[in-house]
Formats: sequence, C-alpha cells, structure tokens
Amino acid sequence: MMFPALFFYMFAGVCVACAVMVIASRNPVHSVLFLILAFVNASGLFILMGAEFLAMLLIVVYVGAVAVLFLFVIMMLDVDFAQLREGFIQYLPVGLLVGAIFLAELLLVAGGWVMNPNAGKAITAPIPGGVSNTEALGLVLYTTYIHYFQLAGLVLLVAMIGAIVLTLRHRGYVKRQDINVQNARTKTMAMDVRKVPAGQGLQDSDSGSWIK
Repeated sequence: MMFPALFFYMFAGVCVACAVMVIASRNPVHSVLFLILAFVNASGLFILMGAEFLAMLLIVVYVGAVAVLFLFVIMMLDVDFAQLREGFIQYLPVGLLVGAIFLAELLLVAGGWVMNPNAGKAITAPIPGGVSNTEALGLVLYTTYIHYFQLAGLVLLVAMIGAIVLTLRHRGYVKRQDINVQNARTKTMAMDVRKVPAGQGLQDSDSGSWIK
C-alpha cells in the first residue's frame, strides 16, 4: 500500500506544480511544455484509479494532438505577447469573477458527492463483472448511449464542414483540380512519352519555359 500512495503524491504534486507554471510562465512555449507534463502526470493518476482508457486517451488526444498543435501554432505565428498583456489589469476583475464561479461549482459538486457518495452511481449503467475498464465503457457507449454517440458525431461533422466553408477563400492565382477531369483521365492523357534529341530540351506548354 505504500507504493500507490507514493506514486499518487508524486503524480499529484507534479501535476499541480505544472498547472501553476502554465499560468505563471512568461514564455508561451514553456507554458505548453508544462501543460504537456501536467497531462502526462494526470494520465498517471488515471492509471492509479484503474481508468486506463482515460489515461491513454489523455496521452493520445491531448498530448499527441492538442498540445502539440498549440506548440506548433505558438512557434509558427509571430504573435506580439507583450501587446496581448497590456489589457491584463483591465480584464482581471472579470477573470476573477469567472474563476470564482468555476470554484463555486467545483465545491458544490465535491460537497454533494461527499454528502451522498452514491448519487453519481445511480445514473450510470451497471458494469458487468469480469470485464476491463475499456471494454465496459465500450459496451455502455455503443449500446445504451449509441444514439447520443451518433448525434455527437453529426454535431462534430457539421462543425467541421462549417469551419471549412467559413475559412475557404477562392484565389484566382491558385490552381485547383477539376474532379470530373481527374476521373475522366485515361492512360493516354496521363502520360506522354517523347524522344528528346541530345543537347536539346522540351518546352513547357503551361509556362513556356524550356526544360533541359
């Protein structure tokens, strides 16, 4: 029993320290790196709780995709962070108010669970015995809540299509492929064999330049 408690305090302490450094760090790249470390330690806590599926999901989705995307965006975009911090004092009261609301909600949820520990278990589907955590989650998700799962997929699909439509810009100088022309291509259209005389080249039909 000593080792689980030791690992719990180690993972929890590092996770809390990294979460503080995400906010306190002045360099945004360092903040993202601390965020990745916080996700890794949170996945360790999930493994200690027996929720291995959530631990792997946290590593694959948040560390492998979201956090890396944040890191690339911060490193590639030339953002003037000094200008962004100019209105920090102005919006500080609003931020403190939002933080207080979130803290009150967390305290209400934690207080309700302490007063009635079985309240959360009453609304969940019964987990059959002899199955792993991941298998039990899949059985519940793809049977009892399959319609909600499909509805969530449709919502994400609509959001993805809307983002593409809103950000798509047609530029005249950008060459685009014609799907009908691509589907109608034959072997004779796809490849043209030419004999090039020695010391000469071919003229490109599109640009008019000579290729040697």
